[in-house]
Amino acid sequence: MSMAQQVAQFVPYLRRYARALCGTQQAGDAYVSATLEALVSDPSLMQTHGNVKVALYSVFSRYWNSVTANTENSSDIQMDPSQAVPTLEIITPLPRQAFLLTSMEGFSQQDAAEILGLQVHELQELVTAAGREMGSHIQTDVLIIEDEPLIAIDLESLVESLGHSVTAVARTHTEALTAVKTRTPGLILADIQLADGSSGLDAVNDLLQKLDVPVIFITAYPERLLTGARPEPAFLLTKPYNPVMLSAIISQALFFEQTAGTSRAA
Repeated sequence: MSMAQQVAQFVPYLRRYARALCGTQQAGDAYVSATLEALVSDPSLMQTHGNVKVALYSVFSRYWNSVTANTENSSDIQMDPSQAVPTLEIITPLPRQAFLLTSMEGFSQQDAAEILGLQVHELQELVTAAGREMGSHIQTDVLIIEDEPLIAIDLESLVESLGHSVTAVARTHTEALTAVKTRTPGLILADIQLADGSSGLDAVNDLLQKLDVPVIFITAYPERLLTGARPEPAFLLTKPYNPVMLSAIISQALFFEQTAGTSRAA
């Protein structure tokens, strides 16, 4: 398998990471495209690592962290609202990168430290700092759109263990639209395929015509929604998932929603 083929198999997952880091598909995919362009220009960037996936994420991280705004606290950044990547004003600092690499992307601490150019003890300190930061996010009401009863029960339990409240569990497109009439959620967790054969994507699109809330999609095939070739979700929860992954993605989504809300209020 050529180097290009090896890199290609990990690009969808780099998109997932970049989108979670940026908060939008547009900004995340733009950073991934810039990373791939850098590799085309200088293939030797991949030759310093034995692990192709670690090498790819390392190149991305070097590019990401070379942008000053990406390593500053969002409250300290004053950006022109007309600039091409508006999410730079709410970009995640280094601790959150460490947290996402180990929790959402599943890298070992050793690999995550290598990706960020750190010692393992430095990586551990960053993960701890990110955990404290994420633990302080606001509690919210969550609508779960999931047709499999066992998964729905598990999601409900996990969400409540994080301090959130579940407004309803909807199994179909119709139930989802009905649920928000009774209680407006602050976050939506949505499966892709619903019980009545309808699409969770369609249900969410209809909901977002009236609501302005973050959405996390749940799928066993994340690579199908990480092509970068069409409008796709910014936040994806991969089946099977674990509590740490769920906590990381929910915290990330609420982090951006809270920060964006503060910006709008200002």
